[in-house]
Amino acid sequence: MLKVGIFGVGHLGKFHLNNWKEIKVAELVGFYDPNDSIAQEVTNKYQIARFLDPERLIEACDLIDIVAPTPLHFTLCEKAIRKGKHVFVEKPLANTMDEARELVQLVRESNVKLQVGHVERFNPAYLAVQSVPLHPMFIEVHRLAQFNPRGTEVSVILDLMIHDIDIILSLVKSEVKTISASGVAVMTDTPDIASVRIEFNNGCVANLTSSRISMKKMRKMRLFQKDAYIGIDFLNKKTEIIKLKTPQDLDVFAFDIETPNGKKTIALSNPSVPEVNAIKMELEAFCTAILSNTPTRVSEVDGLRAMDIAHQILQKIKHNTINT
Repeated sequence: MLKVGIFGVGHLGKFHLNNWKEIKVAELVGFYDPNDSIAQEVTNKYQIARFLDPERLIEACDLIDIVAPTPLHFTLCEKAIRKGKHVFVEKPLANTMDEARELVQLVRESNVKLQVGHVERFNPAYLAVQSVPLHPMFIEVHRLAQFNPRGTEVSVILDLMIHDIDIILSLVKSEVKTISASGVAVMTDTPDIASVRIEFNNGCVANLTSSRISMKKMRKMRLFQKDAYIGIDFLNKKTEIIKLKTPQDLDVFAFDIETPNGKKTIALSNPSVPEVNAIKMELEAFCTAILSNTPTRVSEVDGLRAMDIAHQILQKIKHNTINT
């Protein structure tokens, strides 16, 4: 049984609390949150201990789950790793690149596991296409949200777009060649809306749009590759695949079209989307990695790579702002 402590029991932290209580290999030891009213509510509802000293909670656990604001990630991760505790930390991995690099080095030197909470890796719509060979050469992403003061301590790049950056980096097996970006701060002091183009050495191009000041919500990724289009709707948990039909494509809707190269048969399918709880699944995957001593699904290196691209994007936006 893994003893678990949670740092931060606000909006997202409560989701983590509920899921930890359902994970059979985990035992909730307690939580730390400096907000007295939130802490009292959690103590009353969940009947778990509140720790007033972060170090005492770390010492009482096998692993800690950090759902605190981004500026606190490094300090909490460092304390836990140095005490030999496993760490699950919400994205982004840290507040600065120097902090992220130091955490990667600390994990490398220790005997602990660290997983970053890029939860879209566990989204049912994304899981539905895991058996499909994905070799995209053009990617288009729209991640739009209505304004919410929560999470605005970081830019829209580190708040929303980083989810898509992480998935794209896991899909495209090539180094980034160039990045173009523009963004505008509307409601906060950091970019609230941004448009980004990432070009890879293998020729793949990814266009990303993220906004946290939209009238409607959208979380869609479209992948275009040789002979196929794959649409992933992270918000509505739907997927679709349109491609040239092969003999292996049974029980799919298909139709013929005439092309300059002759008649082609197009197959349309909607892969079965599993009914899973993404947060619970990522926490369970972390426990499995610890108990079986296997790599985490989203490692500290993955978290660093996503942060690196995110910060390069922010620098491009800053440069463009200064020169306009």
